[in-house]
Amino acid sequence: MKRGVLIVLMALSAMVDYAIDVQRVEPANWWVGMENHELQVLLYGKDIAKSEVSINYPGVTLKEVAKVENPNYLFLYLDIDDNAKVGTIDIVLKEGKKQWKQPFELHERNRKVGAQGFSTADVIYLITPDRFANGNPQNDNLGEVMVNRQRSGARHGGDIRGIIDHLDYIQELGFTTIWLNPILENNQPGGSYHGYAITNYYNVDPRFGTNEEYVELIDKAHAKGMKVVMDMIFNHSGSSHWWMKDMPSHDWLNNPDEYVQTTHFKWTLMDVHAPQSEKDILVNGWFTRGMPDLNQRNRHLARYLIQNSIWWIEYARIDGIRQDTHPYADYDFMTEWCEEVEKQYPDFNIVGEAWYPRGTASAWWQRNNRINDNNTKLKTVMDFDLAFTSAKAFIDECNSSEGSEAGLFKLYEVIAQDFLFPDPDNILVFLDNHDLGRFSLKEDNDLNKYKQAIAFLVTTRGIPEIYYGTEILMTGTKKEGDGVIRTDFPGGWEGDARNAFTAAGRTEKENEAWNYMKTLLNWRKQSKPITEGRLVHYTPDRSGCYVYARIGGGNTVLVLMNGTDADKTLDMKRFHEVVQNYTSGVDVVTEQNINLTQPVSIPARGVYVLDLH
Repeated sequence: MKRGVLIVLMALSAMVDYAIDVQRVEPANWWVGMENHELQVLLYGKDIAKSEVSINYPGVTLKEVAKVENPNYLFLYLDIDDNAKVGTIDIVLKEGKKQWKQPFELHERNRKVGAQGFSTADVIYLITPDRFANGNPQNDNLGEVMVNRQRSGARHGGDIRGIIDHLDYIQELGFTTIWLNPILENNQPGGSYHGYAITNYYNVDPRFGTNEEYVELIDKAHAKGMKVVMDMIFNHSGSSHWWMKDMPSHDWLNNPDEYVQTTHFKWTLMDVHAPQSEKDILVNGWFTRGMPDLNQRNRHLARYLIQNSIWWIEYARIDGIRQDTHPYADYDFMTEWCEEVEKQYPDFNIVGEAWYPRGTASAWWQRNNRINDNNTKLKTVMDFDLAFTSAKAFIDECNSSEGSEAGLFKLYEVIAQDFLFPDPDNILVFLDNHDLGRFSLKEDNDLNKYKQAIAFLVTTRGIPEIYYGTEILMTGTKKEGDGVIRTDFPGGWEGDARNAFTAAGRTEKENEAWNYMKTLLNWRKQSKPITEGRLVHYTPDRSGCYVYARIGGGNTVLVLMNGTDADKTLDMKRFHEVVQNYTSGVDVVTEQNINLTQPVSIPARGVYVLDLH
C-alpha cells in the first residue's frame, strides 16, 4: 500500500516538474476587426520553445511560431480575419504526452468614445500623478517602496483616484485635455515616482491604481467633454522589467554586454556632416543604468511595442500619445509606428518629444518636411525653442526695432520662422513642463509677467500645454532639482496645511492668477479665431510692443502686448490689415471696451486680448 502511494506521489512530482507552464501571455486579449490582421502573442514559460503549437479556431490562422535564443519564449504570429467570431481561442502547446491549453480572448471592438486626437481646439493640463493628489492612501506603500513626502525624489503617494476626484477642478479651469506623466508599472528600487522606467507595459503601476481605475478616469473625463493623453516610452524600459531577468535574445537591448551612455547629441541625426558612429551612440546608448536601451531593430520587440500602444488605445480609449525621447529610438521603427497607429485610428494624434533649443531641429521632425528626405510621419512636435525664449522674453525689455535680442522681439523671431514647419498648427507650445524649471517666479509680484505669458500661450499658434500648479503660481528651478519642479499640489493630501483646489485655500495672489487663467481658457473654447484661425503678427517696433491677430470663423481677435516698463500708445493705423472695419474690441478678461479708431494706450507690461466688433 505504501509502495503504491509512493509511486503515485512520484508520478505527480514528475508532472509538476515537467508539465508545460505558460507564465506570461502578452497581450492578454485582442479584438476582431482591427485594420492590421496580424497579431503577435508573446508566450513565456520554462522551456516552452520545445512545444508544438496549434490553434483551431474559425477565422484565426497561426502564421508563424517564432523561436528565439531563449527557449523560455515563443512569439506566435496570428492572422485574425474580419469574419472571426468573438470568443476564446485555445492556444494548444504539446510536448510528447504533455499538453497545455492557453485561453486567449477575442473581443468586439471598443465602441466607447475615444481615440479623438487633440488639436488647436484643445488646451492640455500636464500632471505628474505622484505629485497631484492622493485619493487612495491604501496603495501608498507596496513592496519595499515607501512614501516619503519629505524627500523630493521619493514616492509621495499621488494616484489615479486623486485625479478622478479633481476632474471637476480641471474642467472648471477650462482645460479640454489631460496629459499624465507615465502611469505604467515602475517597480524600480527607490520608487521611480516619475514613471519613465517601465517594468510592465501592460499594467498600471499599483501605487497609482489599477487598469480598471485608469479606464474609469478616461471614461469620466470623456463624460465631461475632456480627453486624455498617455505618456509612452519606447526608447528604454526599467532595469527591473520582468524580461531583464531572462532576456528573449541577446539583441533585445542595445549594448547588452557593456554599459554605454548615450551622448544626448540629438543634432547628429540631422547633421549632414556627422559620422555614423556619432548617430549610433546617441540611439544605442543607454539613458541611465536604470533605463536599458531597447533595440527596436529586433522585429519581435518592434511588433511588441507597436501592439502595446494599439492595445492601450483600444482598451482604454486614450485620445493621444506623448512619446518620450522620440529621437533616441530607431528612426525607421518610429516612422512605422506613427504610420500604423494613424492607419488604425485616423483621428488620433501623437506628439513626439524632440528636445531641441532651436525650431529648425523641431521642424525637421515634423512629417512631410521638405528639409528631411526621410518622412518621420510624426504629426505633432514640441516647441522647446518657444518655451526657452518665453522664459526670458517676458522679463527682458524691448526698445529696438532692428536686430533686438531682448523682450517680446524674441517671441516674434521664433514665430517668424514658422516657414520651417509643414504644419505650424500642430506644434505643442508650453512655458514649462516636468523637465524644465517652472515658469512662475516669486519676484513676479504684480503678475504682469504671468498674465502676458498665459495670454500669449493660449492665443498664439499651436496646441497649448500648461503644467499643473501653474494656475496657482507654483515655483521651482532646475537647480533645485526635478523633485522640486514636481512639487505636491497643496491640498492633494489629507492633513495638508491648506487646500489650493478651493478658492478659500488659495492666497489672494493665487486666486488672481487662477481666475485669470480660468477666464482665458473658458473663453478660448468658444473662440473660432483662436481654435481655427490663421495668425498675422507685426514686428515689434521701437514701442517695444508685440501685436498680432487671429482671424477665422468670420471674426478677429487682436492681441496687444507691451514689453516695456513704461506705458505705451499705439497708432492703430499700422494694423489696418487686421483691424479693417472694426471700430472697437472688448478685452476678454476685464471686459473693458477699447476704441480702435484712435491711438490705444497700453500700461507697462500690460496685455489686451480683444474680441473685435
